Amino acid sequence: MKNTNVKPSEGKLGILCVGLGAISSTFITGVLMIRKGLGKPVGSITQLAKIRVGKGDDAAYKSIPEIVSMPSLDDVVLGAWDIIPDNAFESSMKAEVLRDRDIYPVKEELEKIIPMKGVYDPDYVKALDGTWTKDTKATRWELTRQVREDIQRFKQENGCDRVVVVWAASTEIYVPRDSEVHDSIEAFEAAMKADDRSHISPSMCYAYAAIAEGAPFIMGAPNTCIDIPAMWQFAEKENVPIAGKDFKTGQTMMKTVLAAAFRTRMLGVNGWFSTNILGNRDGLVLDIPENFKTKEVSKLGVIDTILKGDEYPDLYSDIFHKVRINYYPPRNDDKEGWDNIDIFGWMGYPMQIKVDFLCRDSILAAPLLLDLALFGDLALRAGKSGIQTWLSFYLKSPMHDDGHCPVNDLFQQYTMLKNAIREMGGYEADEEID
Repeated sequence: MKNTNVKPSEGKLGILCVGLGAISSTFITGVLMIRKGLGKPVGSITQLAKIRVGKGDDAAYKSIPEIVSMPSLDDVVLGAWDIIPDNAFESSMKAEVLRDRDIYPVKEELEKIIPMKGVYDPDYVKALDGTWTKDTKATRWELTRQVREDIQRFKQENGCDRVVVVWAASTEIYVPRDSEVHDSIEAFEAAMKADDRSHISPSMCYAYAAIAEGAPFIMGAPNTCIDIPAMWQFAEKENVPIAGKDFKTGQTMMKTVLAAAFRTRMLGVNGWFSTNILGNRDGLVLDIPENFKTKEVSKLGVIDTILKGDEYPDLYSDIFHKVRINYYPPRNDDKEGWDNIDIFGWMGYPMQIKVDFLCRDSILAAPLLLDLALFGDLALRAGKSGIQTWLSFYLKSPMHDDGHCPVNDLFQQYTMLKNAIREMGGYEADEEID
């Protein structure tokens, strides 16, 4: 390993999940099973991928821990918050994502992971009834203080040197950006102290608390949350990395591949209709129109930034793009994402593509959660702060400040990811073909 400015990964890393539902319980159970040699971290770049460093005769393919200092899974301590009191074992069983044989070998460890009481506001997740919550009458500022105390206590009780906080809970109702509240940290803090519940969401309490405690914060849902100038300013001020938003798992991952292929081949697109059926807690929450609005904004923005209708008006200036999510309990966590894409080619002749992705939502999300947590910690040790655009690869709606556009092309995102790792490892960034 070359000399770098990245601090070594020493001691224990705490990964605190906001939400202990299907995604988090699948992630936690998987990590515990993999540590015992009873599973493989399929889908995790930090655990499996190799990246080329150097060129020509000096080229070598190395795993990420060979390039930069990374914690092993044995160094990770797992915890969570939730608005339901089920421990990690109970949650895993109820989620019905994993088979019993992949849960019971770590039953005792899972039972010890009892969620801390969550920040709950029924107006933000009307489909859920929180029974394990912090005082709902407390102000947003007071709730944030309590979350900070949770982080401090978790670190102390578990001997953690560092903590990363990852939101893996439900999608909140859509919170439009309000410049009077969200554009400065001073106005934002004043709104929290005034208990402005319409502009300050529960997820913002976790994000502010994490940043204040020096813990990288990852937003795995499409919530507005850290996608506001006040949070960018606060993260820069506290020298803490942030990343978001919305884990890129099934349908949107396919969009970032296909849209990039169409633009590369200069094939036109007339329309893109996407629908999903999903039966887990996420599907239940998204059945509420106000919550779906948040997800819809996240999913709709993907293809525009890839296809660039302004640059290629003959091909992409008038695309009809529709997204639907339907709650269908029989499917539980086995989501089906169906796309109909109307494209056109030489002389404008029409063609169609149908994609039916029968995916397992939490199985796809779990390795993303792991990688984002480990890379968030890496960014902290590398002295990075604010928005981590190099993590766009993992996210449906990559965060960006007002002066930049997001990159959604999966292959460009992967180049950004690899180059950030190369640079942190003391190697030259490049785009040479592997």
